[in-house]
Amino acid sequence: MAEQAADRSPRRAAPRRRAVVDHALQRRAALADLTAGRSDRLEACDASPYLQRAAERLGVRTDRPCPVCGRQPLWEVLWVYGDAVGDADGTARTAAQVGALARERPDFAVYRVEVCRACGWNHLVETWRTGTPGTPPARRSRRTAADP
Repeated sequence: MAEQAADRSPRRAAPRRRAVVDHALQRRAALADLTAGRSDRLEACDASPYLQRAAERLGVRTDRPCPVCGRQPLWEVLWVYGDAVGDADGTARTAAQVGALARERPDFAVYRVEVCRACGWNHLVETWRTGTPGTPPARRSRRTAADP
């Protein structure tokens, strides 16, 4: 009887990931170009200070060593993009924050980026779309140049 009551309670399941794109082939090609000398290390290891700080504060440390320098483990950080997330558009978020946004907002994109905090290597690992259709988009608090 308790199981039936639990089945009737509203559930807040995490919205599913849609349109998942794995960028492993692009990563492999970038590393092959670097190893073969077709690209410069300065081009491959160009993480901005903002990306480095986001990895440190909001990222997750992995067990994978950096494929370029091998000195430190890689960090992964999530970025959200889309009009539906309002002022959160183009910002780094924790996985819990992305989950909360996905339950509250309609369709938006999530980018997972790996970063080496020692040498600056960074690469897009995976992208996907998420969100809860039917929820209202967030309102932006920033005024545009066209606003009076």
